[in-house]
Amino acid sequence: MSNKVKTITVKQIGSSIGRKFDQKQTLVGLGLNKIGRVRELEDTPSVRGMVRKVKHLVEIIE
Repeated sequence: MSNKVKTITVKQIGSSIGRKFDQKQTLVGLGLNKIGRVRELEDTPSVRGMVRKVKHLVEIIE
């Protein structure tokens, strides 16, 4: 029985300059800190919540 972990790919498309501290920390928590960075993350409710918090700064790549 294979336990394949679902993942999502997140790309930063906006700058954190001038954003609230918690939004900057959320980007760092996602492993993003520069425009154009891409990370493949485990698809969990906590990660989805973090992406939702900075949805104007990131995009999910299909």
